[in-house]
Amino acid sequence: MNGTFISFEGIDGAGKSTHIDSLAQSFRAQGRVVTLTREPGGTPLAEQLRQMVLNDPMDAMTEALLVFAARRDHIRQVIAPALARGEVVLCDRFTDATFAYQGAGRGFDWQTLSVLESWVQANPDQSGRLVQPDLTLWFDLPASIAAQRLAGARVPDKFESQPQAFFEKVANGYALRLAADTERFARIDANQTPAAVWSDVEQAVRSKGFL
Repeated sequence: MNGTFISFEGIDGAGKSTHIDSLAQSFRAQGRVVTLTREPGGTPLAEQLRQMVLNDPMDAMTEALLVFAARRDHIRQVIAPALARGEVVLCDRFTDATFAYQGAGRGFDWQTLSVLESWVQANPDQSGRLVQPDLTLWFDLPASIAAQRLAGARVPDKFESQPQAFFEKVANGYALRLAADTERFARIDANQTPAAVWSDVEQAVRSKGFL
């Protein structure tokens, strides 16, 4: 695959979504074709599963299985084909979010998630490689600040309405994923002005040679 795959991660309220469009514009200015997508979601089937995961009561295992089912369809229908065409794929959340939310936040078994990751992200081209971001931008923000940003923003889904302690666990889950794969991750201090955050995002992408 000749494309570039970048994921945006962080707890709800971290502000990551604000910078996806800006990065897309930067790539397009260089003549690259950009696919903007999100997880859970990105395909008609995955969007249906997203609504279930975000709104219906269920245990952590059911959440994880539905998220990975959505991811498999997303990879096969959108991500892998776009990368094979040489496009830039910018994804609002990917597998790190599952480890952070269902694993650290909800307490689901980390090893089981790793097995699901290896199954679901097997490349459809049968190369034996996993479909994994080339770069993951982790928007790190204290849970207390995120809660202030989310307050009254919109009707919260079942994750956004979780207490601060839940988001502290989620943030720790992201930190564990970063520690296990430091080459792939770039930690972005999200507790700055939008201009400063964007500067850090741009620098992280340039340091990889993608811009």
